Amino acid sequence: MRTLCASTLIGEFFVVGFAALVAMKDPDLAGSTVWTVSGIAMFLCLALCGVVTRPGGIALGWAFQIALIASGFVVPTMFFMGAVFAALWWASVHYGRKIDEAKARFAAQAAQAEQAPQAAQAGSTTPDAV
Repeated sequence: MRTLCASTLIGEFFVVGFAALVAMKDPDLAGSTVWTVSGIAMFLCLALCGVVTRPGGIALGWAFQIALIASGFVVPTMFFMGAVFAALWWASVHYGRKIDEAKARFAAQAAQAEQAPQAAQAGSTTPDAV
């Protein structure tokens, strides 16, 4: 799950940066404000990559998705981009959990298969050479 979610967040990092470039063209917004807000959002993208597997990490990711959609009030294209990335976030979480479950199941099967021959060897007695 971590890989998929981190990939989505890295994509959002770039989208936020490009949205900042678009927001710079708005004469009502100060450049320093645009880059401060965008820089914080970009930092959060990277920070969330590290905490996505910790308790509350997914919830923080959802909060970020909502903020990304809400940024559409400043750059209208972000309504669409935010919705696209929210869908990607859902898919990353949903399918990432399924992949993690499958990996755990395969690891348990491999461990069980490895234990079976060892148990059979321990239980059999080999006759000593006379």
